Amino acid sequence: MVKTETKHSDAEQLVKSRLDELVKFRSETDDIKEFWGKQFDLGLAWVNYPEGAGGLGLNPKYQLLITETLRSEGISQQNRIANILGIGMAAPTIIEYGTPEQIQKYLRPMFTSDEVWCQMFSEPGSGSDLASLSTKAVDDGDGFIVNGQKVWTTLGHLAKWGLLVTRTDPNVPKHRGLTFFIVDMESDGVEVRPLRQITGEAEFNEVYFTDVKIPKENLLGNVGDGWRVSLAVLMNERVAIGGNVRERGSGAPGHLVQLWKDNGLDDPVTRDKLVSLWIEQESVRLTNIRAFENREKGTPGPEGSTSKLHEAEINKASYEFGMEMLGNDALLFPRGYELTQPDLNFENESFGFTDTQSLFLRSRANSIEGGTSEIMRNIIAERVLGLPSEPKLDKDKAWKDIPRS
Repeated sequence: MVKTETKHSDAEQLVKSRLDELVKFRSETDDIKEFWGKQFDLGLAWVNYPEGAGGLGLNPKYQLLITETLRSEGISQQNRIANILGIGMAAPTIIEYGTPEQIQKYLRPMFTSDEVWCQMFSEPGSGSDLASLSTKAVDDGDGFIVNGQKVWTTLGHLAKWGLLVTRTDPNVPKHRGLTFFIVDMESDGVEVRPLRQITGEAEFNEVYFTDVKIPKENLLGNVGDGWRVSLAVLMNERVAIGGNVRERGSGAPGHLVQLWKDNGLDDPVTRDKLVSLWIEQESVRLTNIRAFENREKGTPGPEGSTSKLHEAEINKASYEFGMEMLGNDALLFPRGYELTQPDLNFENESFGFTDTQSLFLRSRANSIEGGTSEIMRNIIAERVLGLPSEPKLDKDKAWKDIPRS
């Protein structure tokens, strides 16, 4: 017991001393990306990662100390939101399945947001049933030739690198014939097209691959092991979306509180509902803190689905209530419907949206992206509560023999 406490004390002291150096460095530079580079070099980017890879090889619970210290100093951590698909999803997957060369090449510019990442999973005919995907990769000897289409690719128009899952063997069951790649989004044959959303913005994209050559050193994991790598990405995605430890009173309920103040509202019914939503969000935040403190190294488990589900539903309920608070003004749309594509945003957590109407419309996607709320409930039922899974009639059929529309 004493030995364990000593180890904990030593680890905490190491993190605090590195934090002191990092905070001091912030006063010496106006370049936030240079600061994030220093954070990586000090091992405070992902404290549980190995030394030299942005970490110190410590328990991930110490990341909470880093987050709270930087927050108290007013230092931006917006890279984790702006480049969430890299920092929250690609990085932990590369740590688990990548080669030493891939870890060395990708992680630092990812953390500084000099290189933005995207994720290419969904296809027009493969969404929740991801393993049915048909984008094809063929081994030509010194690399793979990829042809196909992906949809709902967040920030694909800004990305330098993308996480791509493909089919390399159509003659085995669908989960066993997949292979995972890191793809250079500037490669010949990659075409990114905007998908206009209900907000008028095109945060999402569709991506076409026409004879795109991917070198073998860009394999992530082994050939045929793409489903296992994809699951790691999905588990990390759900934690990145719903498992972050927010500042108390931030997020959707924080927006409602500000809306209450700005509009001079004071009726007890509205106040009661507002407080109820704030308490719900706070319970999720505290649950995330407890999960963070108990988290071990490696890929998160199904508990990430719980946080993601609650975060999505609270966001939707909060912004819907925000529209009620606006009254007739909710019918207005201040930003207009002109097609725009977002740039990297280091200012707030909502991809640049600040008006309630846009946030309400955007929140509709929260229960779809990263796995629908229905899928999250299935995962919780099967893997947390131990209930029987749904029958999988095509489980043992070769992918090529499964009928597709």
